[in-house]
Amino acid sequence: MKAVVLLSGGQDSTTCLFWAIKKYGSENIAAIGFDYNQRHKAELTHAKAICDTEKIPFTIASLPTISELTDNALINTSINVDKEAPANAPPNTLVEGRNLLFITYAAIHAKALGARTIVTGVCETDFSGYPDCRDVFIKSTNVTLNLGFDYPFIIETPLMWLTKAQTWQLADQLGVLDTIRNKTLTCYNAIPGEGCGTCPACDLRKKGFDEYLCMK
Repeated sequence: MKAVVLLSGGQDSTTCLFWAIKKYGSENIAAIGFDYNQRHKAELTHAKAICDTEKIPFTIASLPTISELTDNALINTSINVDKEAPANAPPNTLVEGRNLLFITYAAIHAKALGARTIVTGVCETDFSGYPDCRDVFIKSTNVTLNLGFDYPFIIETPLMWLTKAQTWQLADQLGVLDTIRNKTLTCYNAIPGEGCGTCPACDLRKKGFDEYLCMK
């Protein structure tokens, strides 16, 4: 095994899965997703279906403790998802520490499989105010993992400097545009494909797709 892909079943992570398949070959890829009581947990069903089609081993790790320690709109369905983040504050869908935990668990899985590479779909260009999507965070985490595991991990972030439109372009270049459009779940209201059309995740996804169509 060469690489472990963090796979939620959404647009970005699924694009990264196909990027990794092209770079390493499907026989050298494993994927991992996380159940942390997220409101759109159905995304994992879509992730598994994609992995089954591509014959990629897919592990779902349960991390319910996150929902016991932090309160936000992505976990607590009684909190409405803000359309826009408040001034000088992250959006209320921020799950504190989520990516740090996800990458750490992915590293545990990767080392057990003998893989060195961890692929994640975080992006600083369209990072929506999430501090754990920044390049500096990924680079710092990479150093910490290598020290903590005494193992030479490489964290790859294919989307780090891409806009959402460029992410759609990458999916098209990989030949999986229809798969990303129709078989992924990005929507916070757990509606696959184009989603609900009103939540921030759907809004960002649609704006990016419309921009990509203008680029073609």
